[in-house]
Amino acid sequence: MSRGSWGGNRRAAIVLLLACGALGAGGDLRGQSPRVTIEPDTTEIHVGDPLALRLSVEHPADLAVRWPDSLSLGPFEALALEASPPEAYGEGVRTPAVLRVTAFELGELELPSFDLELTDGADVSATVSTDPVVIGVTTVGLDESGDIRDVKGPRAIARNWLLLWPWLLLAAALAGVGYWWGRRRRRSPHRTDSRPPVPARPPHEIALEALDRLEASPLLERGEIKPYHIEVSRIIRAYLEGRYRIWALEMITPDVISSLGHAGVDPGLRTAFERFLDACDLVKFAKRRPDEAACRGILADARTLVERTKFVPPPPAAESEETAAEATAPGETAADGAEATVDDRTEAAVP
Repeated sequence: MSRGSWGGNRRAAIVLLLACGALGAGGDLRGQSPRVTIEPDTTEIHVGDPLALRLSVEHPADLAVRWPDSLSLGPFEALALEASPPEAYGEGVRTPAVLRVTAFELGELELPSFDLELTDGADVSATVSTDPVVIGVTTVGLDESGDIRDVKGPRAIARNWLLLWPWLLLAAALAGVGYWWGRRRRRSPHRTDSRPPVPARPPHEIALEALDRLEASPLLERGEIKPYHIEVSRIIRAYLEGRYRIWALEMITPDVISSLGHAGVDPGLRTAFERFLDACDLVKFAKRRPDEAACRGILADARTLVERTKFVPPPPAAESEETAAEATAPGETAADGAEATVDDRTEAAVP
């Protein structure tokens, strides 16, 4: 080999070495350039399910990632973007983040590429782009066979009889209350199966004595207006039970008045009893509070009703005949006098 040939080969070798060094240096620079990777947690989701995409941006330490406020991702909808602080990586840093998306379309959908900006705090120094990602979106409960299945009936609910016992007892209790209330209602306004017992003493005597005790009681002095009216109403209702044999203590006021009508009480007296009981009910149920004079007036009204409707027994037969004979006019026959006596008894017996 000649000296010129060897020198030429030597120069070629040096050039080759320099080129290899330049390539190596260029490779190191490219390794330091910013880049981003995107990795989904899964490649198949159900429609509407969230999907997490892990982002990792490698960049120089003097730059920062400017995360976008919103993203346009085609068939996907962005739900949230959660960025983490940068961490040291090689000669630079790596900034991780998690992007959560979802989709409401079916099929093989592509999540498009999007850009991320790197800034030094003032201007944008670089831009990196993610790779597109293909995600399969399926429906919930998809039948892969594609066959149409028969409609199934409702599933039977497992019965725990121990849990049903409280409800059964409650139903039985309600049925008992309904039966009792029905019997009470049947007894109320127009029942004819039974009547109150005959009192041992005349009802008007019992009522007048009770009214005297109420007047002497300290209820009005203590301002107990409602208990006062409750008691005077009870006294008159008990009197009506003994006088006309109706269940007045168990009835509401309209039923009491209706029962008095069936007992043959005069309409004027029925109206008087109705006004009296209504006045008591206004204090008992409507929170009316009359003054002391009105309270004493209601007691006087109660005495008047008892006196007007008390039962007066007819006189003995002998006394009745003597009275009839004395009352017979000179031109009146004995039969006429007897007839007048019967009429007087009837008027005395029925108010």
